[in-house]
Amino acid sequence: MRLNNASRLAGFARRADLPFFLERLCGAEYLHEPRLAPTREILDAYRKGGGWPSYERAFLDLLQERRVEETLDRDLFEVPTVLLCSEAGPEHCHRRLVLEYLDREWDGIRAVHL
Repeated sequence: MRLNNASRLAGFARRADLPFFLERLCGAEYLHEPRLAPTREILDAYRKGGGWPSYERAFLDLLQERRVEETLDRDLFEVPTVLLCSEAGPEHCHRRLVLEYLDREWDGIRAVHL
Protein backbone atom coordinates (compact mmCIF):
# COMPACT_ATOMS: atom_id res chain seq x y z
CA MET A 1 0.00 0.00 0.00
CA ARG A 2 2.97 2.29 0.40
CA LEU A 3 4.11 4.26 -2.61
CA ASN A 4 7.77 3.64 -1.84
CA ASN A 5 8.26 0.21 -0.30
CA ALA A 6 11.89 -0.23 -1.34
CA SER A 7 13.68 2.66 0.34
CA ARG A 8 16.22 2.17 3.09
CA LEU A 9 13.92 4.13 5.40
CA ALA A 10 11.48 1.23 5.28
CA GLY A 11 13.89 -0.89 7.37
CA PHE A 12 12.73 -4.50 7.73
CA ALA A 13 9.52 -3.56 5.90
CA ARG A 14 11.21 -3.22 2.51
CA ARG A 15 9.57 -4.94 -0.45
CA ALA A 16 12.37 -7.51 -0.67
CA ASP A 17 12.25 -8.45 3.03
CA LEU A 18 8.65 -8.11 4.13
CA PRO A 19 7.25 -11.26 2.45
CA PHE A 20 9.94 -13.36 4.13
CA PHE A 21 9.35 -11.87 7.60
CA LEU A 22 5.58 -12.11 7.36
CA GLU A 23 5.67 -15.75 6.30
CA ARG A 24 8.25 -16.71 8.92
CA LEU A 25 6.81 -14.80 11.84
CA CYS A 26 3.09 -15.29 11.40
CA GLY A 27 2.34 -17.29 8.25
CA ALA A 28 0.96 -14.21 6.51
CA GLU A 29 1.07 -13.32 2.83
CA TYR A 30 2.31 -9.98 1.50
CA LEU A 31 0.43 -8.15 -1.23
CA HIS A 32 1.68 -4.83 -2.56
CA GLU A 33 -1.42 -2.85 -3.54
CA PRO A 34 -0.45 0.47 -5.15
CA ARG A 35 -4.10 1.43 -5.77
CA LEU A 36 -4.26 2.24 -2.05
CA ALA A 37 -1.19 4.50 -2.08
CA PRO A 38 -1.10 8.23 -2.77
CA THR A 39 0.59 9.53 -5.89
CA ARG A 40 4.01 11.16 -5.72
CA GLU A 41 2.35 14.51 -6.57
CA ILE A 42 -0.07 14.27 -3.64
CA LEU A 43 2.74 13.36 -1.26
CA ASP A 44 5.04 16.10 -2.53
CA ALA A 45 2.33 18.75 -2.17
CA TYR A 46 1.73 17.64 1.44
CA ARG A 47 5.43 17.57 2.31
CA LYS A 48 5.88 21.07 0.86
CA GLY A 49 3.37 22.44 3.34
CA GLY A 50 0.07 21.78 1.60
CA GLY A 51 -1.54 20.81 4.91
CA TRP A 52 -3.45 17.74 5.96
CA PRO A 53 -6.93 18.88 4.83
CA SER A 54 -5.64 19.37 1.25
CA TYR A 55 -3.85 16.02 1.33
CA GLU A 56 -6.93 14.24 2.67
CA ARG A 57 -9.20 15.77 0.03
CA ALA A 58 -6.75 14.93 -2.81
CA PHE A 59 -6.22 11.37 -1.60
CA LEU A 60 -9.93 10.65 -1.14
CA ASP A 61 -10.57 12.04 -4.62
CA LEU A 62 -7.87 9.70 -5.93
CA LEU A 63 -9.47 6.67 -4.26
CA GLN A 64 -12.78 7.61 -5.82
CA GLU A 65 -11.16 8.17 -9.23
CA ARG A 66 -9.47 4.76 -8.97
CA ARG A 67 -12.82 3.23 -7.96
CA VAL A 68 -11.04 1.04 -5.42
CA GLU A 69 -14.34 -0.11 -3.95
CA GLU A 70 -15.15 -1.66 -7.34
CA THR A 71 -11.70 -2.85 -8.40
CA LEU A 72 -10.35 -4.15 -5.10
CA ASP A 73 -11.35 -7.63 -3.96
CA ARG A 74 -13.38 -7.21 -0.78
CA ASP A 75 -12.45 -10.76 0.21
CA LEU A 76 -8.98 -9.42 1.04
CA PHE A 77 -10.59 -7.84 4.09
CA GLU A 78 -12.56 -10.91 5.20
CA VAL A 79 -9.46 -12.15 7.04
CA PRO A 80 -7.29 -10.03 9.33
CA THR A 81 -5.51 -7.56 7.06
CA VAL A 82 -2.71 -5.13 7.85
CA LEU A 83 -2.13 -1.88 5.99
CA LEU A 84 1.35 -0.37 6.21
CA CYS A 85 2.72 3.13 5.86
CA SER A 86 5.46 5.16 7.49
CA GLU A 87 3.27 7.26 9.81
CA ALA A 88 3.36 6.32 13.47
CA GLY A 89 -0.32 7.01 14.17
CA PRO A 90 -3.62 7.17 12.29
CA GLU A 91 -4.23 10.91 12.63
CA HIS A 92 -2.23 11.85 9.50
CA CYS A 93 -2.05 8.52 7.74
CA HIS A 94 -3.47 7.26 4.48
CA ARG A 95 -4.24 3.88 6.12
CA ARG A 96 -7.04 5.49 8.08
CA LEU A 97 -8.34 7.32 5.02
CA VAL A 98 -8.41 4.09 2.99
CA LEU A 99 -10.27 2.19 5.70
CA GLU A 100 -12.79 4.97 6.30
CA TYR A 101 -13.40 5.24 2.55
CA LEU A 102 -13.89 1.49 2.16
CA ASP A 103 -16.17 1.38 5.19
CA ARG A 104 -18.38 4.09 3.66
CA GLU A 105 -18.52 2.19 0.38
CA TRP A 106 -18.73 -1.40 1.65
CA ASP A 107 -19.94 -1.03 5.24
CA GLY A 108 -18.48 -3.34 7.84
CA ILE A 109 -14.76 -2.54 7.67
CA ARG A 110 -13.43 -2.37 11.22
CA ALA A 111 -10.08 -0.69 11.79
CA VAL A 112 -7.80 -1.33 14.74
CA HIS A 113 -4.84 1.05 14.80
CA LEU A 114 -1.79 -0.48 16.42
